[in-house]
Amino acid sequence: MVFRKPPDGGWGWVIVVVSFFTQFLCYGSPLAVGVLYLEWLDAFGEGKGKTAWVGSLANGIGLLASPVCSICVSSFGARPVAIFSGFMVAGGLMMSSFAPNIYFLYVSYGIVVGLGCGLLYTATVTITCQYFDKHRGLALGLISTGSSVGLFIYAALQRELIELYGLDGCLLIVGALSLNILACGSLMRPLQSSSSPPPEKMCVEKVPDQYFVYHEKEKAVEENISILEKGYIDEKCVNNVPDCKQDSILNKNVLSSININEKDTYKKKVVEQTNFCKQLAKRKWQLYLTYWKETMVLFKNKVFSALFVAILLFDIGGFPPSLLMEDVARSANISEDDYYMPLISIIGIMTTVGKLILGILADFKWVNTLYLYVTTLLMTGVALFAIPFAKSYLTLAMLSGILGFLTGNWSIFPYVTTKTVGIEKLTHAYGILMFFAGLGNSLGPPIVGWFYDWTQEYDTAFYFSGFCVLLGGFLLLLAALPCWNACTNQSSKLPPNTYSYKVASNA
Repeated sequence: MVFRKPPDGGWGWVIVVVSFFTQFLCYGSPLAVGVLYLEWLDAFGEGKGKTAWVGSLANGIGLLASPVCSICVSSFGARPVAIFSGFMVAGGLMMSSFAPNIYFLYVSYGIVVGLGCGLLYTATVTITCQYFDKHRGLALGLISTGSSVGLFIYAALQRELIELYGLDGCLLIVGALSLNILACGSLMRPLQSSSSPPPEKMCVEKVPDQYFVYHEKEKAVEENISILEKGYIDEKCVNNVPDCKQDSILNKNVLSSININEKDTYKKKVVEQTNFCKQLAKRKWQLYLTYWKETMVLFKNKVFSALFVAILLFDIGGFPPSLLMEDVARSANISEDDYYMPLISIIGIMTTVGKLILGILADFKWVNTLYLYVTTLLMTGVALFAIPFAKSYLTLAMLSGILGFLTGNWSIFPYVTTKTVGIEKLTHAYGILMFFAGLGNSLGPPIVGWFYDWTQEYDTAFYFSGFCVLLGGFLLLLAALPCWNACTNQSSKLPPNTYSYKVASNA
């Protein structure tokens, strides 16, 4: 398929709007799952660690399956994938309203909804990148705020729906709202050249010509032989019966010789096809070897290795507050009358602010994006250590706002990755990092929940979370120190677009 030049406007702004609402509708409930978490604890009576798996799977499975999501969007297109995923998200939410136990929720909410969200995220980002080039950063920034706005609104919405209709009614209504994704997906018109051939013709042209030529020749030979055989035998049999028998025997000999030639030709074609398959398998194997070699080269980069550890530890320790903060407030015996706004809503709105402000700071030449990212990690660790000392709604709300703002460092993470490995290796490196980010999202809340089950309090759990984030931040800071530059330059040359992190941040 031949794509036109990105228009950087026009229908592209429609794509931005529908992608914003798509992320709003699909990520609203999974990110605000902390409200549902409290209800599931009361409904099923399971431990906090076991119950936390539902929300962690819903938020982590999409990142873990990011390679599969990318293949689906590349193979079928953004619009079909978005429509199909809309059915997945809506169906998973509605199925969850009939969950008889927590294990059913692992599948319906954790896997089905989570995988649908991952597919929708990939589809929205892909279609937006196709429509924008110069304003791509602005467009991606706008659609990424859809999930944060969804967190802010859905936290209060789900809480109100639970009070009015109960947990089952809330999930049914939220699932029905998610059906609007189908309308958004139908507007994701693919950007392709009008002169490009239809898909059927393209598929035919991709098949090697010799196979079709051979098939047509084989078919023509069979038809001609059958016609000649029938006409010749009929004519001779009418005039002379003995000649008919003789010619029939002769004709069979001729046919047998023709069939032998055809069998030889067929065998040659089979050998050619076998060799072709062997060459294809060899080529695929070479691609896999190249992929793993490039992966090993990436991990030889000290900053990338530290970044890999930092993103894993950050998601293990930094993600649980967005899921468990409401339960932390309940465990601190904070009265519901003191609630002016759900804590998860505060995290959501401040995450939006953090994405915008940190993204703007990253565009300044005098700002070192790596050190900025390290600063957000260290501050997040300190904020997590402060949660056990918060015993009022006001202090928890302040900490929720700080954590939400610092979680907005996701907006500068692609900057850091690009500057670390270079634009040529961005796709490869970012895919690896997102996989381990999804692993951290999946493991973080259950680990914190297990700590509570063991100790019957959250203090130890958040000390552990803060330690994980601080450890990742210090390792990344240590790897980025200027003293490593001399060793790196002596051992290997950096890629052309790789950012050399020096003390002078405007280098």
